Amino acid sequence: MALGRPRSSKRSSSSSSYASTVTTVVFLALCVLGVWMLTSNSAVPPQTTTRTSSDSSTSSTSTIATTTDFVSSSEEPQLPKSEDKESTPAFEDNPGDLPLDAIKSDDSSNIVSDNDAKSREDRPKDNANDVQEPRDNNEAQLSEESTMTQNQQVEATQKIEEKLDLGGNQEQNTNLPDQSNESTEHVESDNSKSNDTPNDTSLEINGQEQQQQQQQQPEEPENNANPQDIQATIANIEQQQATDIPEISGDSQNDQPKLGTEGEKITQEPEIHNQDDDKAQQQTQQQQEQDSSNTNNNNEETPSLEQNQPRKRHRGKNKSTEDQESQQTESKESQEVPKDSKTEIKVEETTTAGSLETSGIPKESKESKKSWSTQAAQSENEKDRRREESSSDGSIYGYTWQMCNVTAGPDYIPCLDNEKAIKQLRTTKHFEHRERHCPEEGPTCLVSLPEGYKRSIEWPRSRDKIWYHNVPHTKLAEVKGHQNWVKVTGEFLTFPGGGTQFIHGALHYIEFLQQSVPDIAWGKRTRVILDVGCGVASFGGFLFEKDVLTMSFAPKDEHEAQVQFALERGIPAISAVMGSQRLPFPSMVFDTIHCARCRVPWHVEGGMLLLELNRVLRPGGFFVWSATPVYQTLEEDVEIWKEMSALTKSMCWELVTIQKDKLNSVGAAIYRKPISNECYDQRKHKRPPMCKNDDDPNAAWYVPLQACMHRAPVDNTVRGSSWPEQWPQRLQAPPYWLNSSQMGVYGKPAPQDFSTDYEHWKRVVNKTYMNGLGINLSNIRNVMDMRSVYGGFAAALRDLKVWVMNVVNIDSPDTLPVIYERGLFGIYHDWCESFSTYPRTYDLLHADHLFSKLKKRCKLQPVLAEVDRIVRPGGKLIVRDESSTIGEVENLLKSLRWEVHLTFSKNQEGLLSAQKGDWRPDTYAESS
Repeated sequence: MALGRPRSSKRSSSSSSYASTVTTVVFLALCVLGVWMLTSNSAVPPQTTTRTSSDSSTSSTSTIATTTDFVSSSEEPQLPKSEDKESTPAFEDNPGDLPLDAIKSDDSSNIVSDNDAKSREDRPKDNANDVQEPRDNNEAQLSEESTMTQNQQVEATQKIEEKLDLGGNQEQNTNLPDQSNESTEHVESDNSKSNDTPNDTSLEINGQEQQQQQQQQPEEPENNANPQDIQATIANIEQQQATDIPEISGDSQNDQPKLGTEGEKITQEPEIHNQDDDKAQQQTQQQQEQDSSNTNNNNEETPSLEQNQPRKRHRGKNKSTEDQESQQTESKESQEVPKDSKTEIKVEETTTAGSLETSGIPKESKESKKSWSTQAAQSENEKDRRREESSSDGSIYGYTWQMCNVTAGPDYIPCLDNEKAIKQLRTTKHFEHRERHCPEEGPTCLVSLPEGYKRSIEWPRSRDKIWYHNVPHTKLAEVKGHQNWVKVTGEFLTFPGGGTQFIHGALHYIEFLQQSVPDIAWGKRTRVILDVGCGVASFGGFLFEKDVLTMSFAPKDEHEAQVQFALERGIPAISAVMGSQRLPFPSMVFDTIHCARCRVPWHVEGGMLLLELNRVLRPGGFFVWSATPVYQTLEEDVEIWKEMSALTKSMCWELVTIQKDKLNSVGAAIYRKPISNECYDQRKHKRPPMCKNDDDPNAAWYVPLQACMHRAPVDNTVRGSSWPEQWPQRLQAPPYWLNSSQMGVYGKPAPQDFSTDYEHWKRVVNKTYMNGLGINLSNIRNVMDMRSVYGGFAAALRDLKVWVMNVVNIDSPDTLPVIYERGLFGIYHDWCESFSTYPRTYDLLHADHLFSKLKKRCKLQPVLAEVDRIVRPGGKLIVRDESSTIGEVENLLKSLRWEVHLTFSKNQEGLLSAQKGDWRPDTYAESS
């Protein structure tokens, strides 16, 4: 026993020495291995790949982040999957406001970035069984560092979203809703997974993060506004808290896209294409560094904010990384910017969830259609022009355009120059050949430019002179030059401001009428007037000084280009004639109607033409007739005056006064339309007769004239029973006849719908169009809203030196009377046909959800050819529509060589801004 004890002690000592040696060797081996891993990873050149991170547990949108991954092979590493991984919450009320890599969770220790997970997978598999340590502390640090990096990457895209304001509700933005993000990965922290990460994770990832930041190149979108202005604007926008466009009623919400459900996938692909600008990039980099610092501070406060936010969870599946890279590569290739084009900014975001909350673009309530009739339904004889949608799925981009081979040449108006249809007319007694006769298929050819064409002179100088080569017609100067209509002066056509009845100037004549009837009250009581047979529209041009809008019209006749002269001068006018059909206006909308030697035989055929003026004249409104029968004593004039006097008396029009202008040696008779039915009922001879009860006075689209009168409205709640408020109060106040029991177009009670629409367009115009798009309004005068509802867009431009032609489509709710009631003007039209205007007459066209609706009835190619026809070279087009339609319009515009400055898509709604150039094709279409 004594010998055994020392032996046992010796064995114990030897064993202890052996264990110490093994421990030392293992420690040295681990140190060498760690040094080897650091040096090998830093030596491998980084591969920069563009990835779209997809979180399987979210349905909110995410911006594509450019990450620098360190991989040792071409094989893509796969993220570890967890069977009990919990879905990350997604929120419907305001996706995209928080930094794109910030995730809120009840357990912040379980949050790691997508890049962290990738880095762990990228290590050699031999290291998987090495000695590890708990990773909870490292994960928190890695998540914070990844958040800082991702914030810098998406800063530019976030600024563009805020600047363009496609529609996110800013009241919701202030609440900072809890939301998930696809650029991060929420991984459960369990013991089985903790053995997959070596203890040097933080060192390796920190090295990758630093190289990522060094390789990032900041980009800044270019636009018409300079970078400094954009940065200043963004700073102001971030502080604004505005109210969004009207919410849709409960009934109409059923028609809107639903929130995302299980299995839905949401992808955002913002891409910014711009020219290289070192100075702009440097400024952007400095701004990003500041914003990144601010974002880090905000992230620290996130946990306290999320406690008050409700959360909804959606579960989905991830796309493979290879599919994401393939899709993004195809997207970039398809959105390549031509070298010869100006800056183009493209940001596309697509979502199937929450589009109603974030779109902000008004959508019509289907339920509201029960409260509003349409012009198509009102017009009994409206043509059936619905066409089958093209069955071709081929791309329109690259479409070959040709020049129109027509007799009218640069002045071609398809619906007024349809020679084939005009030749087939049975009679022209009622000027049928001056009326609209549209081709069955809209033309897809382009109108040529006059030789020597120049960009139009800006308002107000354009009122007095225009370039001769823009409207190279001298016949009016030869025939009407002595009446001071127009004269040729060198390379200009000059307009002394005269007319047949006001040779010494329109301003004196306007004052003469005011003195004759003080109740006219230009710019107060009288705001919107109709000028029949306007000539070159000098009367309407000088009424702008009195704050009066004039709808001038004249036919396309032997007085060549008189309406074209007016539009080139910057004065509103359309080509129309008083023939066999009603004018394209609703009833009882004009405050005053003016006719100065307008060459219209008012007294013939039972006064049918004068009765049409009675239809559109507001009860209590004035008719100013300045013509030779008023003040001359020739036999013909005397006879006309007798017939005119009898007709107006039978129509119950009151002859207010007859005054003579001594300076111009002319006279004017001024009549007033009755405001009650007392005179109608007391007439002995019922001529002209009263219209039948089922005759709709508002029906105006291809409706034949009728020699009858409609009764005056007497109910205080009916339109026309009272005069509107004085200008400018009437612009903002909902009309008295819009009652709360009537549903508005967007689903709210009509008065509230009206007011909210106005506030929406004021915000869009000021924030998005003027600041975000950088549109310079100094060279814009003639504007058209191609699909107007309440006239909110035009009202938002009220303080600018522009006028807006509001177009209410025949298949839309008939809101044109509302537009006139607020002191604006407009016209009915069907955009499946050409507009009644000359080529090159508008500076800016605005189309809000027009083209997606037109696609159901006619092809887009002729519609865009019409847009190209009526927009001046250098003119602009703004389109707000569905994302798919935006893409079609963009392709068509590019095929027309328009410069697409910006396209933006979010929540399946898009915005496009483009500018027309001078390009014309070399070949001509076949003669029809």
